[in-house]
Amino acid sequence: MGKGDKKTRRGKIQRGSYGVKRLRIKRRPSTLEKISIDKKSKP
Repeated sequence: MGKGDKKTRRGKIQRGSYGVKRLRIKRRPSTLEKISIDKKSKP
């Protein structure tokens, strides 16, 4: 178990993959993006 293990968090970091043990952090839209005038002006 460790860096060579596909199922552990450390192994996922080593391989550069994602899964149940290492979820991707979803980027939240900032408040400026929410209230931007450009998006609202388009029909």
